[in-house]
Amino acid sequence: MAAQERAQEPEKKDDTLRKAGDIATQPARDIGLDKDQIPAVLTAAAEDPYAAPPSRSCKGLNRSLGELNAVLGDDFTVGEKANENRTGKIAEAVGKTVVNSLIPFRGLVREISGAAPAERRLQAAVTAGIARRGYLRGMASAKGCKIAPIMPAAPDAKDK
Repeated sequence: MAAQERAQEPEKKDDTLRKAGDIATQPARDIGLDKDQIPAVLTAAAEDPYAAPPSRSCKGLNRSLGELNAVLGDDFTVGEKANENRTGKIAEAVGKTVVNSLIPFRGLVREISGAAPAERRLQAAVTAGIARRGYLRGMASAKGCKIAPIMPAAPDAKDK
């Protein structure tokens, strides 16, 4: 168990750095300078989350699940304990509060700049991607497929 905890340590540091970067760049996103691009797999999911997958074989379903996991992150795992870092959550909340207070009338600025509508489109695509992942997992389960461990799919050259 100690080896597993040590293996997760670099992952926690990477997540902390990512969150710090997200907080620091929030003002640029608020005024529309830095917009998040919606990955192609989520755009397709938003168009029709329950479309037939390209391949209904176990290998094809696992490939489709891998593409979604690469952009959505880990799926829920039955029996896995939630490991919440309370101190980290408090630090994140304080950082967000400080950075978000730098822009007066932030909500209005986000609407005018297009940042708020872009964020709503991204969140809708993420929600559709989660629905699609559930749909594909259900198909795989019904076929008796063994769901492959979560491993990020290689990014497409066109997504770069």
